[in-house]
Parts: sequence; C-alpha cells; structure tokens
Amino acid sequence: MGYFAQLDENDVVQQVISISNDVLNEPMFTFPDTEPLGRAFIANTLKLPGEFRQTSYNGSFRGRYAGIGDRYDSDVDGFVSPMSEVEDE
Repeated sequence: MGYFAQLDENDVVQQVISISNDVLNEPMFTFPDTEPLGRAFIANTLKLPGEFRQTSYNGSFRGRYAGIGDRYDSDVDGFVSPMSEVEDE
C-alpha cells in the first residue's frame, strides 16, 4: 500500500489516501519512483484536485507519516507536526 498526503495551498495536509501496490509496483518500484505513479493515478483515475506527496507509514522517508494538520516542508522534504513548529519558536 502506498500513502499520499493531499496538501492545501499552504502545504498543510488535508487528508491521506492509500493506493494499492498494484498501481505502484510496476514491476517492483520503491520510493521515490512510486511517487509519480501515485500522483498520476490520483490525477487521472481518481480525479482528485490538489498537490499530493507520498508519505511513509513507518517513517522510512520524509521523516514521519503525514497526519491531517501536519505541514510538508520542502526545505527538508518531510512532514512536520504543527506542535514541533511551535516548540522551535
């Protein structure tokens, strides 16, 4: 299963959807090769609007699994919790 976070205009996660490995493993791709496959499936088949970034359920890439309200930080190519941003201030 692959997981993709839908981002709003401020890169805040709105929802996380799952996509079957049947779509992503052609033949046996792994991240980052699976991200464009998933994004194409979301746009062309699911017809969902917005920007999507792949997230890892076990945190093996992009720092952590994206949750609703988290923010995608392009500087670190990862998801950050709103609480960790408050703590940094």
